[in-house]
Amino acid sequence: MTPRTWRRPPGSPTLTQIARAAGVPVPAVSKVLNGRSDVSSAVRESVSALLREAGYAAVDSEGPGPGRLVELVVSGVEGTWANVMLSGIEGAVSKTGRDVVVVVARESEPSGPDWVQRLIDRGSRGAVLALVTPTAAQHRRLAAAGVHLVALDPDRPPPDDVPTVGATNWTGGRQAAEHLIALGHTRIAAVGGAPHHHYGQARLDGFRSALAAHGLRGAAELERHGHWSRTRAADAVRELLALPEPPTAVFACSDHMALGVFDVAAERGIRIPYDLSVVGFDDLPEAHRLGPDLTTVRQPVREMAGLAADMLLRLMAGEPVRAPRIELETRLIERGSTSPV
Repeated sequence: MTPRTWRRPPGSPTLTQIARAAGVPVPAVSKVLNGRSDVSSAVRESVSALLREAGYAAVDSEGPGPGRLVELVVSGVEGTWANVMLSGIEGAVSKTGRDVVVVVARESEPSGPDWVQRLIDRGSRGAVLALVTPTAAQHRRLAAAGVHLVALDPDRPPPDDVPTVGATNWTGGRQAAEHLIALGHTRIAAVGGAPHHHYGQARLDGFRSALAAHGLRGAAELERHGHWSRTRAADAVRELLALPEPPTAVFACSDHMALGVFDVAAERGIRIPYDLSVVGFDDLPEAHRLGPDLTTVRQPVREMAGLAADMLLRLMAGEPVRAPRIELETRLIERGSTSPV
């Protein structure tokens, strides 16, 4: 007999309500929904009857339908970070014969259903959230619809039942500062991302800790926020270079913002690294397209994304994840954009 999964129509009873009516635990209903075989035939028949009465649509699990799809919810698709991350997720998902659906969660949604409702209407069973953090109300809607979630680099902590995958951002920020200090720099500026993003703040905190450990002061004067934007990072660097005592080195909390540092250097005739050393964060492909190549802190984006997809597939199969929070190691990659003072 071909295993069957079930598609939930809008407005139908939730998994909890079905479980209550069937007198079984919610995980048992989830197993029937997902076409799992490790449930008794009596429970399967009882739950299946209730699902049919509630308007759920049965779908062959080997054919098209939500059981063959993994949702990737992203804040945007611009830039190479999104491409590298998508490559990691697709590589993990394709091994199971599934496909990836990309959903853009815009800050201001056009008229019509928001991204959460689109997932629910499609009968989604699981999504990786990349740089997207739902509100408490959105989390409740997704949980009621039985949509499993894994967060990739969330900008603030999600609920305890949502596993997360990230990098050792604090350590990476410290690695950047230690490298520049070892080269003799004492006036080291930092261009952070958005102030409310936890992973960006962790990079700045690690950076500050290295300065404090070496007795270097003036961190507040030499910090600006570029909000992950190349142009806004460039504006921040112009402010830093206008100080009475400008920095001799800049740590940009993303490679994309490091491009803004290079832009200002080019327009002002500043030679990198001889007049200004620059360190980025990410190790994206553009780090190799600059002159000179960018010294940067590598975070394994592709590996992080693949791990997030693996965790989601386990949750969709009704299996527990090994840890609620996993952080992969960062590593400084020294190239040509840094030199001694």
